[in-house]
Amino acid sequence: MRAYDIIRKKRDGGELSQTEIEFMVQGYTSNEIPDYQMAAWAMAVFLRGMNARETADLTMAMVRSGDQVDLSGIAGIKVDKHSTGGVGDTTTLVLAPLVAAAGAPVAKMSGRGLGHTGGTLDKFESIPGFRVELNKEEFIRNVNTVGAAVVGQTGNLAPADKKLYALRDVTATVDSIPLIASSIMSKKIAAGADAIVLDVKTGSGAFMKTLEDSFALARAMVAIGQEVGRKTVAVITDMDQPLGRAIGNALEVKEAIETLRGGGPSDLRELCLTLGAHMVTLAGKAANPAAARARLEELLQNGQALAKFKEMVAAQGGDPRVIDQPELLPQAQKVIPLLAEQDGYVARIEAEELGIAATMLGAGRETKESKVDLAVGLVVNKKVGEAVAAGEPLVWLHVNEERRLAEVMAKVKAAFTISCQQPAPATLIYGEVV
Repeated sequence: MRAYDIIRKKRDGGELSQTEIEFMVQGYTSNEIPDYQMAAWAMAVFLRGMNARETADLTMAMVRSGDQVDLSGIAGIKVDKHSTGGVGDTTTLVLAPLVAAAGAPVAKMSGRGLGHTGGTLDKFESIPGFRVELNKEEFIRNVNTVGAAVVGQTGNLAPADKKLYALRDVTATVDSIPLIASSIMSKKIAAGADAIVLDVKTGSGAFMKTLEDSFALARAMVAIGQEVGRKTVAVITDMDQPLGRAIGNALEVKEAIETLRGGGPSDLRELCLTLGAHMVTLAGKAANPAAARARLEELLQNGQALAKFKEMVAAQGGDPRVIDQPELLPQAQKVIPLLAEQDGYVARIEAEELGIAATMLGAGRETKESKVDLAVGLVVNKKVGEAVAAGEPLVWLHVNEERRLAEVMAKVKAAFTISCQQPAPATLIYGEVV
């Protein structure tokens, strides 16, 4: 078998066998297939596509390229949730304790922020003392005793994906549905999940900018799950504006606490209830999503979800007092309003621009080496459809370092479109793929 023949076959529109796909992935991981041949293969896939079986075979080949997490020591059906990234995406901080309070085990491996999207680990680390690095025994024990644990990725999961993504990033082959879908799903499957709920973002602040592409990616990932025996559900959700109102690590933790108290922004609450209902149902803890949702709403109202969060924080070394005293979280030195210059309605918010602005304040990483300021960020005072008067704050900027403040304020101001006519209500959930 030769890489040349496999590249030519896909270039000409052929369907690759499992053996051929495995040969390419193993060969590239072991450095037997050079970058230039793998780049040619990736371009052939980009141009010719892959069917559901090929995409599933590629996913599993990347899973087998490295370690696979064994979660058999955790009782019950383990359900993972993955978001394709966004701005103000605080869902994991709410969902982990909420779903655990409903009796479904949450064994979550999360990442750090890079670019305009925030990282779940950075958000949890804004809780004083919270440890995201647990060994396998601690991780499994916490899930079995508390019901939830969130940690950084351990081991050498899907190294073929990491290597292939770096190559795609410099060869204009990132935007391929089969390659994106297999990249995401290989890490989820290697992390040991029995079932997977996918939050596929769409819009200006998302990786997938159009609804058509977002549904195509959702269908591809659900098909992979079905092909490899993992129950998978995808929900396509809006990222034309930030989710919730807070953008920044400690600010988002505070917003998550408010949501677990039964309050918080309505869009964040609604999305968590929708995703959580699917998670609880796939875990076998409810007969259907409607029954699961009713149970989750009850847990938010009776305080059990908040109590579970406090228990989870304490179990991972964090200071549980922050649940009742959010002022113990890191706080910025200054809070500066950005004022509206005219009366009207917020017609549009460029979510990605606000994510970049928060990063420029220090809330995210502009490079892998950047140090995150856990206190800073933005709180959106006016969202799409809301009325605003001249002189009223559009956004509150939480600032420590003022070196780039003028640039940040200009970017935030440009992200808002104010109209004299009230726009139609923003859509939060566009549909589901099951």
